[in-house]
Amino acid sequence: MKYIDLNAGIIDADSADDAEISLEKIRGQLSAALEELKALPEGAHPLQRIELQTKIAGTLVDLQRGEEAFTIAREAFDACIANEYWEDAVKASNAMFLADQPESLAALGQGVWLSVTFPIDPELTVLMLNHIVDETPDDSDGAAVAAVTAKYVVDMRTEGKQHDDLSFYVNNLIAAVARRHSDVESQEQFDYWLEKLELNDPAKFLPRLRNVVDVLVQEDWWLDRDAIWAKLPDQ
Repeated sequence: MKYIDLNAGIIDADSADDAEISLEKIRGQLSAALEELKALPEGAHPLQRIELQTKIAGTLVDLQRGEEAFTIAREAFDACIANEYWEDAVKASNAMFLADQPESLAALGQGVWLSVTFPIDPELTVLMLNHIVDETPDDSDGAAVAAVTAKYVVDMRTEGKQHDDLSFYVNNLIAAVARRHSDVESQEQFDYWLEKLELNDPAKFLPRLRNVVDVLVQEDWWLDRDAIWAKLPDQ
């Protein structure tokens, strides 16, 4: 998969020895991407610049240069919103979140809102929702809401092998959240937990996700939700 590692936590025995080589490779990728960005003609398609900026932001994050990463990812995000490139806006939001800057949680919230509102790559949506799980306290209902929303997205947007892979991932995510939230161990406890928190009904948990997003973003919205929502069909 592109965004999620199903084998997370399995560390290659030679990974530590390769760390410095990897850093050199990342520095080389950064230099190449910066040169490519600099060489773009004025009339280049906006998406070319956006993709390069997001790539550069990702390499800067890998090099622990968070402030620079956030700045260039924010430029990409603003261009995405102006051009209605929703999936690329979420990628830029992810880079801003990973940059670990004062406005990174606001970036996460806006990325989650876009990724649930629009039918973008479901794996990317799951990644963004997983960030919420990672950022919330163990006893927070917000993590549970994010996890079941991830399952809802997977069920709605995927099929075949992608559905199998992502379902495996999100089901484990929900189980982990249930354990840390309420010490859930048995299937009976799990079913009761879902019912108690009203996590079986999208009509109930999706509005609660909006509340979680509002807490993350506060007043720092960089997009006009009402204007975007008004353009959606059947609203």
